[in-house]
Amino acid sequence: MKKNTLTAALVVLAGLSSVATRALAADKAEKADSGKKISGAVLIPAADVKWSEVPGMTGVQIAPIDGDPSKGPSHFFLKFAGGFAAPLHHHTANHSGTVVAGTLALTVDGKEQKLPPGSFFAFTGKTKHMTRCEAGADCVLSMDARGKWDVVPEGEKGGAKK
Repeated sequence: MKKNTLTAALVVLAGLSSVATRALAADKAEKADSGKKISGAVLIPAADVKWSEVPGMTGVQIAPIDGDPSKGPSHFFLKFAGGFAAPLHHHTANHSGTVVAGTLALTVDGKEQKLPPGSFFAFTGKTKHMTRCEAGADCVLSMDARGKWDVVPEGEKGGAKK
């Protein structure tokens, strides 16, 4: 992808929080009536996970599971289409994830690490990284964010764009 397209992609990724808010609000009533929360447990079969397209971002979806990513700590799924790539960025909140499907490639300090299903990753302190889903299968990630979820693109000289 060209640099302008990648920058636009990160800007749209930042819109995940508003999509998550709408998806969470729409699902709250349904989940309350569906019996998914039982005696302090939340049980959601894969077939019942509600995915939302991220507007303006082909190939990126989010599915809030617990909490509201746009407001604070939460658990959610992210799905990237095979071949998706995001340029250098960081997230304000410390977070971790597990690769459920596909092969995720994360680049930190110029070193790429490919993570197949079952792999774990964690970022603290606004660690700058690039994200890519290998061509082929979609990448599905189970995410745990310790605060409000955001995507902050990094400028050409390493500074965050505003």
